[in-house]
Amino acid sequence: MHQPIHWHEWGEDAFAAARRENKPMLLDIGAVWCHWCHVMDRESYDDAEVAKIINENFIAVKVDRDERPDIDSRYQAAVGALTGQGGWPLTAFLTSDGKPFYGGTYFPPHELYGRPSFKRVLTSIANAYREKHGDVVEQAALVEQAIAKAESSNSSASVSPDVIDAIASAAIRMFDDQNGGFGTAPKFPHPSTLDLLIHQQSVTGNDELRDVVVTTLEKMARGGVYDQLAGGFHRYSVDEHWIVPHFEKMSYDNSELLKNYIHAYQATGNEFFSKIARDIIRWVDEWLSDRAHGGFYASQDADYSMEDDGDYFTWTLEEAKAALTEDEAAVACLHYDIGEIGEMHHNPQKNVLYIRADVPEISRRLNLPEDRVRELLASAKKKMYAARLTRPTPYVDKTVYTAWNAMFVSAYLRAASVLNLLDDDLPELDLPKDELPEVRRFALRSLDRLLAEGWQAHSPSASASNSASPAASARSTHTLRHVIAYSDPHAERRETEGVLDDYAFTVIACLDAYEATADLSYFRFARQIADAMIAGFYDTVNGGFFDTPVAASKSSEQSPGTSTKATKDDSTQRALGILGTRRKPFQDSPTPAGNSAAAIALLRLHAYTHEPSYREQAEQTLKLYAASAAQHGIFASTYGLAVARFTQPHTQVVVVLGNDDFAHNLYRAAQRSVSLNTALIQLDAAKAVPQNLPPSLAETIPQLPALTAGRSFAVVCSASACQPPVFHAEDLSRLLAAQTRPAA
Repeated sequence: MHQPIHWHEWGEDAFAAARRENKPMLLDIGAVWCHWCHVMDRESYDDAEVAKIINENFIAVKVDRDERPDIDSRYQAAVGALTGQGGWPLTAFLTSDGKPFYGGTYFPPHELYGRPSFKRVLTSIANAYREKHGDVVEQAALVEQAIAKAESSNSSASVSPDVIDAIASAAIRMFDDQNGGFGTAPKFPHPSTLDLLIHQQSVTGNDELRDVVVTTLEKMARGGVYDQLAGGFHRYSVDEHWIVPHFEKMSYDNSELLKNYIHAYQATGNEFFSKIARDIIRWVDEWLSDRAHGGFYASQDADYSMEDDGDYFTWTLEEAKAALTEDEAAVACLHYDIGEIGEMHHNPQKNVLYIRADVPEISRRLNLPEDRVRELLASAKKKMYAARLTRPTPYVDKTVYTAWNAMFVSAYLRAASVLNLLDDDLPELDLPKDELPEVRRFALRSLDRLLAEGWQAHSPSASASNSASPAASARSTHTLRHVIAYSDPHAERRETEGVLDDYAFTVIACLDAYEATADLSYFRFARQIADAMIAGFYDTVNGGFFDTPVAASKSSEQSPGTSTKATKDDSTQRALGILGTRRKPFQDSPTPAGNSAAAIALLRLHAYTHEPSYREQAEQTLKLYAASAAQHGIFASTYGLAVARFTQPHTQVVVVLGNDDFAHNLYRAAQRSVSLNTALIQLDAAKAVPQNLPPSLAETIPQLPALTAGRSFAVVCSASACQPPVFHAEDLSRLLAAQTRPAA
């Protein structure tokens, strides 16, 4: 707001101005957490000379990529087609009707890094638009054709589990056995890949897959990419050793990595993974959650000012010594590798904290008992964190986004269940009394807020009211919002309609909540939202899901951020810029792909309902990418997870509480299963009646309590058939092991 640029919001006003003045558009897409966006702001957009060039020659539009992923994804594809690269800030140049013809990411103020200066770029683009307008229009048309093909497929092939092996093999080929992770610098976490490998190892017993997961998760958690003082992961590492990160922390990274550490703990019993999972939760509880109302915030910035580059998170040797006693400093400096020369190029005295030396090594080098080293490390960590809290703090974006909240709800529910049942350091759940731990309670409160404020009713249109389709009816009366709450509570509320990710991850979160609570209302919400997703996003001709509602490509132009509403005048029904381009997101980047998540949601619903259409639509979605998925390697990992659910029998474990104390042991035994195709629910025998159960369970469970003489039992159902009741935890463990790995 303070900049001399005449910024417009994305909307009809900006496009009308561009057409009226016959000017190209400068589109800047960034995010509050984006370091290089801040750099370009400071170097260029704050500069009066740059502002003069822009204001005289362009209509400038600024977009928040978190709030408008539909805009970001399309223009990222466009700039990628032009230059082979993408990222943030995204700097795109558009015709007056919003068609991209040139672009890039960060442009320096002077010739630097092999990049032209931003002033030269601006001047050249303005001249080309005036003097070679025909060439510009032709280039824009070619780019539009290219992005129309990006991540879309109308082919169809049979769905085969072979793709899982292909993705796992690609992961093994890319695996860095020295440092963990996949590929070289820069290194990003790939949570879906790790989850797929954990699942595949549980099915096949392949210890090579286990080694990939264990090494990667250990190296990441010991590196600077992990916040050693507060907990939580930074977005990625600029080096292959996971030491120097980009310091922003994202909600979606931490929710999915929390699942990784929980699943790895289940698979290995390694308490280190449990510790990291609890540490992620500690950071989220303190920094990234609305404790009063429920809900998870979007991100924490890397920097606290335009001149900063991770200074809040890094330490000079003098800063560490000032915060600690001499003995604490000696131990901490060895443990975290704090020296006179650190890792930060902008300030070589600054050290990134990572684990260089473990307790036994420090004990040996300082000739101290190991217990004393642990004691000094614990006190040093507390003091350093307290000292860090006195520093200027990077901004926390308190925007509550639907999809990212749903992802964290699922992660918290999983963590609450597994940690409380498998970790001896935590009190065990007293499930019959429903004494929920705070982690689980907060997840449910957050989901309740999402459903109350995000799943909004509106009046049905005449066409929808006359429709015989339940899905169309659901779509017409309720829609999901993309944003539940903005960081600034006083900001104008913009009714941005939900995208595919919002629907798919909310369905999954509702199913997770049903399985955690046996509260059928969550199951009903899951089904309603899934039906709305199908009606609003599913391609009934070729299969698969579009990322934005089908009606969006026909919508009238609208004011910034308003929800899509059709008008009677078809001549005005067109999307702004290239938003009418249809996309069916398939690759994981940076969050799990929407189509794969939608397929997973439908397959899970099918297991509870036996409704054929859910499985058929999931199958058509998977078939759309079956021929090409293996070529995408680890970026198709969520697709691999969906294929695993499709090709392997879904197993439901229902623990029914009786008049004894054995239900807890049964539940604990079932919770040790790491198969993603195993759902676990606990019911009170008195509530195990048809009206309290989804269709598939209502057919079987109500008949069983009368046959078990009041004893607690578990029943395992798979492929529409249920095994006889099981009364002992050991028998249940053997049965589930046979279900997971039938050939064993």
